[in-house]
Parts: sequence; C-alpha cells; structure tokens
Amino acid sequence: MDAVVFIGIQAVGKSRFFAKRFFDSHVRINLDMLKTRHREKMLFEACLAAKQPFVIDNTNPTRADRARYIASARAAGFRITGYYFQSKASEALARNARRTGAARVPDVAILGTAKKLEFPNRLEGFDELFYVSISATGGFDVKDWNDEV
Repeated sequence: MDAVVFIGIQAVGKSRFFAKRFFDSHVRINLDMLKTRHREKMLFEACLAAKQPFVIDNTNPTRADRARYIASARAAGFRITGYYFQSKASEALARNARRTGAARVPDVAILGTAKKLEFPNRLEGFDELFYVSISATGGFDVKDWNDEV
C-alpha cells in the first residue's frame, strides 16, 4: 500500500505530475478539488480503510501539514513516499501568470506558501523522498533525495 505526499509551492506542476505518474493507480486527494478539510478527511480515511493507494496533491509546506497524513497512513500500514517539487517562487509566479480562470492562484498565495515551506526529512516518517523539477522540455526530472542538500 502506497501513500504519496507532494510538497511544494503552487504552480510547480504537482497536479500535472500526478496525472502523468499516478492517475491510473492512485486516488488523488486534493483540497482545491474537494473544497473542505472535512471532505478531504473523509476521502483520506476511506483510502486508509480500503487499503487504496493515494496521493496527497496539496502544497503541504510544513512538517505539521505533512504529519496529519503521515502518522495515520503509517498506522494503517502504508509505505510513505514524498515528492518535493523544486522551484523558485519567481518561476512559479511566471507559470501562474500563464494560467487562466480558476487555475490561476493569487500571487500572494504562492509567496506565502514559499515563506513557510520547510524541507522534508526522512525523520518525518517518509520511507522514500525524491526531488522533482520541471525539465527544459516541460517534462519532469525525478532524483533521489539527499539529506545533505
């Protein structure tokens, strides 16, 4: 059983990465889509009970944000994998400016998330961690985590 936690500011490709890598195998749990923490919690708990692989596709900038998922998933016997999406706020703001409609988030949201972003650490309960960045061709580069970086 696989629990995946995405970590990164808005407009860094998290949802697109989900679509490319996990769409056919994992349930997507995303607060933007579900609208309330109550709905998010209901879907999360259903995945735990059903032993259904899932991805938490939120920003999860702080250790406390990630802990709400990691502790429960670990207790339910899930293997926890984290993907940290590397990006500068200026790059995310530029990508966000090209978005339209509901996909575009206020710049202040990106800057606020960037300010509180805490690097993940295996000690949080992750079995594996990876760096993800957007490649020059628009795809994704995934690299093994290095705790010393």
